[in-house]
Amino acid sequence: MGRKPHLNQVSLDNKLVRDLIPQVIEKSGKKFDIHIAEKEEYGKLLEEKLMEEVNEYLEDKNLEELADVLEVLVGLAGSLGYTEEELFEKRRVKREERGGFSDGVVLERVLE
Repeated sequence: MGRKPHLNQVSLDNKLVRDLIPQVIEKSGKKFDIHIAEKEEYGKLLEEKLMEEVNEYLEDKNLEELADVLEVLVGLAGSLGYTEEELFEKRRVKREERGGFSDGVVLERVLE
């Protein structure tokens, strides 16, 4: 881990990737180094990945990037001890109580 990359080696500096990426890299015939993140590192890496995926969505504005954002959100929920079902149930409850964002309501001011 502490060695310098060879000319044909790419350093990712501990970038969080999807679970099946090592198999994809292996099938391509390339070598790689990985480790499984500890709990504290995992939460930090997920937050970094969320920012990365949100920025990619803001640049490309497509369904694939939205799906990536959603996958990271599900991962974040899991890292906090919640299931995907609990995350979506909380979303449902909040939508029932306060609505969603589908109508495009913009609050301009609250009068006293």
